[in-house]
Amino acid sequence: MVKRDVEKIKLHILKKLFDQRCWMHKHFSINNLPQGLPSHARDSRTIKKAVDELIKNKWLLSKPTHYGLELSLNINKKNEIEYYIEKNLMLK
Repeated sequence: MVKRDVEKIKLHILKKLFDQRCWMHKHFSINNLPQGLPSHARDSRTIKKAVDELIKNKWLLSKPTHYGLELSLNINKKNEIEYYIEKNLMLK
């Protein structure tokens, strides 16, 4: 696993949740996150590591349910999240 891969997956997760407008009480299933990624990047360990880093940074909020983990963006970190997405999309 390369750090660059984790960064790309973090950007994918943030952009996907941002596009779906999943802020605070609107949740997105962790099982649907790999959709839209190329097949070589769908490694569950890499995705889990990226999600854990985003939760640790408090950019993602997690909600455990009986059917799996649900994720949403933290509205208190909105400016940081938008800046991160814009900055990294410009580099592509």
